[in-house]
Amino acid sequence: MAVPESHPRYVSLKLREAIVAGVEGGITSIHGLIAHGRGEAFDYLIGEATQPFAIEACRAAAAMLVLAKAPVISVNGNAAALVPDGLVDLGKALDAPLEVNIFHTSTDREHAIRDHLLGHGAPAVLEPTETAQLSHLESNRRFVHPDGIYRADVVFVPLEDGDRCEALRKMGKEVITVDLNPMSRTARTASITIVDNVVRAMAALLNELGAMKALPAEEARRVLSIYDNELVLEAAAQRIRTGM
Repeated sequence: MAVPESHPRYVSLKLREAIVAGVEGGITSIHGLIAHGRGEAFDYLIGEATQPFAIEACRAAAAMLVLAKAPVISVNGNAAALVPDGLVDLGKALDAPLEVNIFHTSTDREHAIRDHLLGHGAPAVLEPTETAQLSHLESNRRFVHPDGIYRADVVFVPLEDGDRCEALRKMGKEVITVDLNPMSRTARTASITIVDNVVRAMAALLNELGAMKALPAEEARRVLSIYDNELVLEAAAQRIRTGM
């Protein structure tokens, strides 16, 4: 669909097109259309802009990722369709693997996501195996790669589901997520929640990561020590309630 840049919904419509293209290309589940629409509603409520609470979370996320010993980037169909370049750039910046992990079981779609990320420059992409499984989880997302999510100390998971976020946390892993709904189970379970559209969040996170990598490790530890995810979520909820 040709959308003129002057259209007031230009960015939103282009993101919808990216999700639709993901479905047509076998990358995104058709259920992902529902998830994207739900997130879009919350994006309206935060002003369709990256707010200070999101920048604060991005800064803490950058600190956590810099200090991580084995960070991993988990990728589902929506994330692969919307921000493949950002995910690849993040993986390269951290020397961290990208790992495909989806809720709706489909080996073909897992392969399609892998090939899509490789096509955007990822040096390698891990896929789920039956040899490594997450505890406390019964869905397809329990299957992971032994050298990826299974051994990770920090997992960056944009557009996560609550069940797996809880399972990862119960296993002692730190979880960084991007979620436009500050009231969701994922948002409230994660170690750090970036309440923002994933397209804007990836750009902000990469910017904060570049700045954090230039600083001593002590500064990253300081940033983490003062970060409070509950306060960030409350700020986001207040923005939704009052517009301020």
